[in-house]
Amino acid sequence: MNDKPGQDERSAGDQPEDRRITDLGTLKAFGHPLRLKLYRSLYVRRRATASQLADEIDGAVSLVSYHLRKLAEHGLIEEAPGAHRGDGRERWWQPAQQGLSLHRRDFEDAPEKLAAHSAVTRVIVDQRTDAYLRYLDEQPAWSPEWQAAADGSDHLLRLTAAELSDLSGELRAVINKYVGSGNAAHEAGDDEGRENVALHLYSFPFRT
Repeated sequence: MNDKPGQDERSAGDQPEDRRITDLGTLKAFGHPLRLKLYRSLYVRRRATASQLADEIDGAVSLVSYHLRKLAEHGLIEEAPGAHRGDGRERWWQPAQQGLSLHRRDFEDAPEKLAAHSAVTRVIVDQRTDAYLRYLDEQPAWSPEWQAAADGSDHLLRLTAAELSDLSGELRAVINKYVGSGNAAHEAGDDEGRENVALHLYSFPFRT
C-alpha cells in the first residue's frame, strides 16, 4: 500500500527478525480471527491507522482500535515512530517484527496449550484458503501476465523426514531471496509493476 505516515519512519530493515511465539497468552491474543486479519493487513500495508484498517475489513473503528491495542499489549505490533497523526488522536501502527512463527513443539507440554495451537493453526489455514478463493473469484480482473504468473500446484513426493526438512530449508532460502529483493525495491521506491503476492506452502506426510 502507498499510505506512508511520515519521512522519519523506521524502515522494514530496522525491525527485529522473526519472532517465535512460545507463550499461551500471546498465542491466544494473536489467534483471534479478527486480529489475524488485522495483523495480516497491517503487515501488507507496513503502516496504517485504525481507520484505514477498519475501512479495509468493513468494521467499526472502535472495535479495530480495541483489537490493535490487544496486539500491542503482547508486543506483536507497535506505534510507528515519526508518524503524522493529524489532530493527535490518530495512531499509526506497524508490525513489531519482520515476521512471526509458530511451532507445535513449543506447546506440547500441556493439553490446553496444544489445543490452542491447533485451533489457531486452523484459523490461519482457513484465512489463507479464503484469500486464495477470493483470488479465483477476482482472477478475470487481473492481467494475462499476472494470471499466467500465478501458480497452484500439487506435488506428491516419497521422502524421509530428513529429506523433507532439507527441502523445506532450501525452499525458504529461495523465498527469502525474493523477499529481500522485493523489500529492497519497495524501500527504494521501485514499485512499478509490483503487487502484493501471497505464497502458501504446505508439506505434510500422509498414508493411503
